[in-house]
Amino acid sequence: QVQLVESGGGSVQAGGSLRLSCAASLDIYRSYCMGWFRQAPGKEREGVAMINPGTSSASYVDSVKDRFTISRDNSKNTLYLQMNSLKPEDTAMYYCAARFSWCSWSPSQLRYWGQGTQVTVSS
Repeated sequence: QVQLVESGGGSVQAGGSLRLSCAASLDIYRSYCMGWFRQAPGKEREGVAMINPGTSSASYVDSVKDRFTISRDNSKNTLYLQMNSLKPEDTAMYYCAARFSWCSWSPSQLRYWGQGTQVTVSS
């Protein structure tokens, strides 16, 4: 059973930073796309950042480019999302997700999900 456990959410003021972590019970480097999604109340779940298996190449949704950085520690099977210059519109539940093979921005294409961690940014 694949498990993804997020941590690191919280409440910050606009302009602040948070780092999310996702501990995975699988080899996150060789075979799995790893990504971060978020869902705000009343909105659809959207992809935030993803990293393909076996590479360091990452992709970001336009709204977080130059502010967020996705990375992973292969030795710890842990995925990270460093979030800087946070804005109130970044407020959402953030989810770690995984998919065997290459990444997809469609949430329905990712099979494994964590329970989510809440990020709240106040103005």
